Amino acid sequence: MPNTTPPPPLTAWCDLPAQMAAAGFAVLDADATCRMAGWTELPVAWYAFWRDLPPDRYLRDGGRYRRRRHGCFTIDGAQLRLMPHRAHWQPVEYNALHGGIERWFEPLPDALTADPHWAQLLLGLAALASACHGAARWYAEAHVFRIDTTDGIGRPTPEGAHRDGVDLVAVFLVSRQGIKGGETRVFDARGPQGLRFTLTQPWSVLLLDDARVIHESTPIQPLHGAEPAHRDTLVVTLRRDGFQGPQAMLDP
Repeated sequence: MPNTTPPPPLTAWCDLPAQMAAAGFAVLDADATCRMAGWTELPVAWYAFWRDLPPDRYLRDGGRYRRRRHGCFTIDGAQLRLMPHRAHWQPVEYNALHGGIERWFEPLPDALTADPHWAQLLLGLAALASACHGAARWYAEAHVFRIDTTDGIGRPTPEGAHRDGVDLVAVFLVSRQGIKGGETRVFDARGPQGLRFTLTQPWSVLLLDDARVIHESTPIQPLHGAEPAHRDTLVVTLRRDGFQGPQAMLDP
C-alpha cells in the first residue's frame, strides 16, 4: 500500500474556530478550503505553475529534490498588497539547517498573483488569522513547492520537525504523483503528544497555530522505480510583527 497512516482528522467548517482553539491545528478538505477562500470552484488552472519551478539552490544537504518560488504580501482588512520581491529569511532557532541566510528564490508568476482566486485565498487566510489571534496587519509569505524523487528520495522538510516563527501556517496539498511517504506529523510544542496522517486530497489544507504546534513531513519515494514522481504544495505563512529578517532587511 502507498500509505498506511491514518487519514487526516478532518474538521467541519463550522467547527474550525473551536478546533483551532482547542488543538492549535485543523485539517480542512477541499470543500472547506473553498468556503474559507470564498471560491465557487477549485483553481485548476494553477497546476501549470507547479510545472515551471526553478531549483532550490540553497539546500545544504546537497539535494536536488526541491523546486520553489516565493512571494510576500501585506493584508490590511480587505486590502491585499504584493510587496517588492525580497529574500526569505528565518532565524536558526526555527530552522537549524537553513536559518540565518538570505535565500533569494524566484518570484511568483504574475499570472498567479493577479488571479482573483489568489487574492480570495490570502484574504480568507488573513480573516482566519484575525479570528484566532485578533485583528492585525498581516505579513504573508507564499511558497510554491515541488518535491520530487530526482535523488531517489525527496525531503519536504529537510530541517526536521520545526516551527516557522509566525502566527499561522497553511499547508495546501496540491497534488501527489507516483509517490509513497509524505506523511504529515503534528506535535504539541509543550509535550510529546502528536498525530500522524497523510494528506491526499488536492486542495485539502493543514492549518497550524505556529506557537502551539511543531510540524514536519516525512520523505517521499517513487512508487514505480525511475518513473517521475513528486509532491506539490502551497505553503502560506502569516505573521503580525512584520516579515522575518536580519536588521538590514527589515522594513522601516
